[in-house]
Amino acid sequence: MLKNQNDVNIVQNENEELKKVLILGVGNELLTDEGVGVHTVKELSKKQLPPEVEVMDGGTDGFSLINVIVEADRLILIDCVKGGSKPGTIYKFDIEDAPSCSDKFKTSVHQISILEVIHLSELVGKTPETTVFGIEPKSISTSMELSPEVKAKIPRVIELVMEEVDEYLKRELVSS
Repeated sequence: MLKNQNDVNIVQNENEELKKVLILGVGNELLTDEGVGVHTVKELSKKQLPPEVEVMDGGTDGFSLINVIVEADRLILIDCVKGGSKPGTIYKFDIEDAPSCSDKFKTSVHQISILEVIHLSELVGKTPETTVFGIEPKSISTSMELSPEVKAKIPRVIELVMEEVDEYLKRELVSS
C-alpha cells in the first residue's frame, strides 16, 4: 500500500503502477522573470495534488535533471520564454514542436539545455510526453522579485498546468 505526503492510503491494484507526472519549474531566481518557473512550482507545491503528481524546482540544473525526467511518464515544464510578445504572455507547446520553435522562441541558456536534456532522455531511457509552458519576461535583470506583469500570470499558469494534469490522468484511467 502506498501513502501520499499526507499519509493517506492509496488503493492500487498490485499489478498497476501509478503513472508519474512531473511538474518541473526551471529558471534562475536571481534574474527577475527568468525565475518564473521556480516561483510557479513553489506556489503549486502549496496545493493538494493527486498522488501521481510530483512538483520539482529544477533551478538551473540542466543535464543533472535527466534522471528525474526519464522516470516520469508525463512531464510539464514551466519556464521563462522570450517569444517577442508582451510581458506575461503565456506560451504552450509540446516537446515535439520545440525544434521548430527554436528560431521563434529565443530561450534562456539553461532552457536550451533543458530542452536538449529532454530530447537526449530517449538515448538513456525514454522521453516522457512533454508539454512546455513558457511565460514572456519583462525583465531579466538582477533581482529575486518577479515583475508585476509576470507575477500576475502565475495563477493562470497553475490553472493551465492542472488542466493538463487532469486531462492526462483521465486519459490514462480510460486506457487502463
